[in-house]
Amino acid sequence: MGFRDIFSLAWRTVRGNKLRTGLTVAIIAFGIMALVGIITAIKAMNQKFTESFSSMGANSFTIRFQERNFRMGGPGSGNIRLSRKSARKEKTSSLGRRITRDQAELFIRNYQYPALTGVSVFGNRNSIVSMGEKKTSPNVMVMGADENYVQLNGMAISDGRNLSRSEVRAGTNVCLLGFDVANKFFPGQAGRAVNAQVRINNIPFRVAAVLESRGSSFGFSRDNMIITSYNCIEKYFSTGNSYVVAVMTDDLLKMEQAMGEAEAAFRPIRKLTTTEESNFALDRSDSVAEKAMKSLGFLTIAATVIGLITLAGAAIGLMNIMLVSVSERTKEVGLVKAIGGKGKMVQRQFLLESMIISLLGAFFGIVLGVCVGNLFSSFLGTGFVVPWDWVIGGILLCGVVGLAAGIYPAIKAGRLNPIDALRYE
Repeated sequence: MGFRDIFSLAWRTVRGNKLRTGLTVAIIAFGIMALVGIITAIKAMNQKFTESFSSMGANSFTIRFQERNFRMGGPGSGNIRLSRKSARKEKTSSLGRRITRDQAELFIRNYQYPALTGVSVFGNRNSIVSMGEKKTSPNVMVMGADENYVQLNGMAISDGRNLSRSEVRAGTNVCLLGFDVANKFFPGQAGRAVNAQVRINNIPFRVAAVLESRGSSFGFSRDNMIITSYNCIEKYFSTGNSYVVAVMTDDLLKMEQAMGEAEAAFRPIRKLTTTEESNFALDRSDSVAEKAMKSLGFLTIAATVIGLITLAGAAIGLMNIMLVSVSERTKEVGLVKAIGGKGKMVQRQFLLESMIISLLGAFFGIVLGVCVGNLFSSFLGTGFVVPWDWVIGGILLCGVVGLAAGIYPAIKAGRLNPIDALRYE
């Protein structure tokens, strides 16, 4: 009896026990679905992090009041951060004061390295923008910046012009509208907002330009914003937020030197001695996404543990089902042996049945996992994601589960005495 015949017999047996097979396949599929689904969602999040935080490009960095931390937990999780240059811990109370407008402007004047620089500050994220009788919800983000902000952050102007240097210095009431805000007032014709007058929290501003749409990030629109000069933020929206300085070089190979020059130029501005730790952080734009992605590592571990526990339970269930199958088919096994069938042939049949059930669970679990994970991916607005390494790993893992669950029942069936088996009731 060849392998094809044994496989055909095993397949007919699996098909003949639809309820039992379906329940076992469902258990295995659930474990693989949880594993592949979570991994797919994590890969989608990684892709979104990369898109969201690396829009400035790999040849740029920012100077901030403190490092941005990507961690789980609330305010009670502690006030300790890791220094950028070493794993040494330091209290956040030693970080010093926020970066002020004067410090940011002084850095721009003193920084001699050939690079594009810009200053920005966060205003608020709950502004109301109105034009005539129309107004937005109180969820528009207002940013203060200079004329280089658009280029430094990978944005593009759809209609109109950028802020001018004189408007930034004078704090003129002009602004750049995000696409969603402009589209609110001129549906389908966002460009018509250029040169119109809008009121931000009842303060009149002239619209200089409409920005191109950048889509959403984690379910939140990146176009629901307004950019004005940072001097306007100081006049109308000042909340004591720390300023951010952005630097972009024309060559990736110049990054390390540019960052060294920036730290050397900013330390005297922050009035630091040679022995004091820097109370500001330099963040490369491409490293921010990397930090965020590393913080998702525990989700991968959790998904793996969930999947393995479920598969362990499925393996035990599959073994019990195969043992029951051996008991039910004892007379059948005796008949096969009586007409010349070998014990090894019987063992192979039971092993194949176990493997078929397990691999069917893998197939349905992978399909469901990829679909569930990509539902989350569509919510984030990323492309279709398939974690091929985990797909292959899931198939191999289920193959091992099927093999492990079928070995003992197969050995038990192969050792049955044909005379005793034929007499079994």
